[in-house]
Amino acid sequence: MSGTPGPERYREHMPDQAYLDSATAAPLHPAAREALLAALSDGWSDPARLYTQARRARQLLDAARAAVAECLGVRVPEVTFTANGTDAVRRAVLGGLAGRRRTGRVFAHSAIEHSAVLHAAEEHVSAGGEAVSVPVDRLGRIDPDAWRAAVSADGVALAALIAASHEVGTAQPLSAAAEACAAAGVPLMVDASVLVGRLPVAPGWSLLTASARKWGGPGGVGVLVVRTGVRFDPPGSAAWSQPERAAGYGPGAPDLPAIVAAAVALRAAQAEAAGEAKRQRELVDRIRTRVAATVPDVEIVGDPDDRAPHIVTFSCLYVDGESLLYALDRRGFAVSSGSSCTSSTLRPSHVLEAMGALSHGNVRVSLHRDTTDEQVERFLIELPGIVAELRAEAGVVGL
Repeated sequence: MSGTPGPERYREHMPDQAYLDSATAAPLHPAAREALLAALSDGWSDPARLYTQARRARQLLDAARAAVAECLGVRVPEVTFTANGTDAVRRAVLGGLAGRRRTGRVFAHSAIEHSAVLHAAEEHVSAGGEAVSVPVDRLGRIDPDAWRAAVSADGVALAALIAASHEVGTAQPLSAAAEACAAAGVPLMVDASVLVGRLPVAPGWSLLTASARKWGGPGGVGVLVVRTGVRFDPPGSAAWSQPERAAGYGPGAPDLPAIVAAAVALRAAQAEAAGEAKRQRELVDRIRTRVAATVPDVEIVGDPDDRAPHIVTFSCLYVDGESLLYALDRRGFAVSSGSSCTSSTLRPSHVLEAMGALSHGNVRVSLHRDTTDEQVERFLIELPGIVAELRAEAGVVGL
């Protein structure tokens, strides 16, 4: 059919794609790309062996571990690389609880933890433990008094608090939370994936997790930090050899090229962090102001000031979240939504639910180093019309 346009013709009419979902995964940092390619040639061997290629692989692994430790301000032996951020969280939660099983079986956590924490909590409960959820306010922040009461209760073995919400960006009062945990003698596990590589994480925690793909590293690399002296008995420890633990990976062979690239990306991201935080915060402020002014019946969610610099979330009444995401994608905007139901849960975001926030037509925009002023401006120009069209299709007019 000669009249049928080919792929090139379609591409001519497709808008430039603006990727605005770095809270899920940031594009690979250029420095990480170079390191990954180099490590594929030089770091493919098993670092646990003794021959020349293996010793070179071990050197690369040790250097990557030292770089991550330096960026996080911790000792090298405290750093372990895991299969991904979710794996790091599961090991932190279950390992922290198992290490203190003689103290108690209660796991205290905020109501807006990442689903990886909540799934680990469910696993703990299924094994006979107990989990206590601490509520948050409309901004998505825990109440320090409620947190203190929860971690001070009898039998609490571990507490978990996300550093900043992955859905709405609100920063948590980590210093106050850590002080309450210290006073109660309870280790604090912090999911810092949102902040690592962007902002410093307040001290006082006992365990910390992060995900390389959030800071511009490759997928498949998580980071678990367990401070010296913390009682820790990770799941699957029987299959986790002592050499693997000592080297900071496992169980199983590590993806060394990805680990090297992750370490390089973290160092590069931290070098750019101050400037990027300022630039992204200004863009987020513009989005918050313009969306509120140009889209009727919209709720901007999360703290306007004390937050991660790159995340902004808003909800549009009378609009289906998935329909809005698809419409934005067709116009060249890749965003996420906390209200998109999945086949596994069939329910809206637990974070928005815990905040008492509107979950209809929810959009999360998260920026990265390649996000441009022009992309944000085009998003702000097109969003009101897209929302109006969807409302008109649903029979909602005159707003």
